Amino acid sequence: MLLPPPLRDWPPWLDMPPIQGPSSSPSPAPSPAPSPASSAIPPRRGEEHRPRSIALPPASTGGETSRPEVTAGVDGNATRHGGGGGGKKTNYVLVAAAGASVLLAASAAAFVACYRSSKVVSVRPWATGLSGQLQRAFVTGVPALRRAELEAACEDFSNVIGSLPEYTMYKGTLSSGVEIAVVSTTKTSPKDWSKKCEAHFRKKITSLSRVNHKNFVNLLGYCEEEQPFTRMMVFEYAPNGTLFEHLHARDDGHLDWPTRLRVAVGVAYCLEHMHQLTPPEIVRTLDASTVYLTDDFAAKISDVVFCDVGGEEMGSVLSAPAMADRESVVYGYGMLLLEMMAGRFTASEGGLVQGWAAGFLRGERRLRDVMDPALRGGFHGETVDRLDAVIRSCADRDPRRRPSMADVARRLREITAMPPDAATPKVSPLWWAELEIISTEGA
Repeated sequence: MLLPPPLRDWPPWLDMPPIQGPSSSPSPAPSPAPSPASSAIPPRRGEEHRPRSIALPPASTGGETSRPEVTAGVDGNATRHGGGGGGKKTNYVLVAAAGASVLLAASAAAFVACYRSSKVVSVRPWATGLSGQLQRAFVTGVPALRRAELEAACEDFSNVIGSLPEYTMYKGTLSSGVEIAVVSTTKTSPKDWSKKCEAHFRKKITSLSRVNHKNFVNLLGYCEEEQPFTRMMVFEYAPNGTLFEHLHARDDGHLDWPTRLRVAVGVAYCLEHMHQLTPPEIVRTLDASTVYLTDDFAAKISDVVFCDVGGEEMGSVLSAPAMADRESVVYGYGMLLLEMMAGRFTASEGGLVQGWAAGFLRGERRLRDVMDPALRGGFHGETVDRLDAVIRSCADRDPRRRPSMADVARRLREITAMPPDAATPKVSPLWWAELEIISTEGA
């Protein structure tokens, strides 16, 4: 709702002196027009946009017709030229015209305000799901959260869903029902938390806050308290576990061909996005255990470990060496794609390539020959052959000959006909039908 301006800003015609009526004496000669120098008076501050007062023409006298003159309303005593005529009647007409102008201006302003209010919608991210602190994570950056809030969400930190030698992962549920994942160091005393770990913790928060992609397990907040000693990071929760579990640990089913293609494409698009940041964001570990799956089996790359242990970050089930540059990430993606297609480990503990995978990379076998038997011929032969070439280029022994992730993502899009939106989490009940059509058309 528009408020009236303060009194000092009302138009000047509301406090003008009355216009003098005509006299019986001959009309004086018209005043000479002011010179440019005398009329060029700069308006006072705040008056540049005041309405201009219009002096209406008086009745004709002596056969002369007076012309109306427009003068800027600098103050309450505006000067008029052109003589009298009309008296009070002219004054009333002037006031009526002024009132009509005010009413028209107010109506126009109200219409514009209503139109804008109908078009501009305030969107609050996760307004029904996140607490006030978590909502601000999407507006002002990654917030510092209170341990008490996370402890309540994670049922006194009893809901453990994963663990590593130095870290524990909890599942949390906010009062609104939204689920989160909380990763905490197992250190319980600041004496065991080195300055190097503290530096890594802060650096990780800064770097992860830069990644904003739908195929990435985004950082929502962190917790840093001294009593009791706490170092935690809060992430989105992916309810379908890791890709590792679905490929190697579960007996209740397998990932079908369209789902594997969708996961592979989603990971490629996310890595492409990370490598295009300035500076590039390098995921430290990339394998089946660091790729999570959402409700509808979309890929979510995770990077949840925030302190190195013995020079290597413990983020992988197989404890593979941490990646240092984009070329090593491309190699890791090629080996992950091979693992997804074959359904077998491509590397042993320590990162050594398995014998069957080494034979494939040497050209002794084709991808068709090592495909996961669980697919039972449900894949498309031409698509597999084209993926064969992508894997070999990514795993080239010479890092300089490996493609960029942008090139890999482009080739996968050509092979699968799957744009970025098709690889992100969906809620549409028709999604699986659409995915089946896309994977068939891309064959």
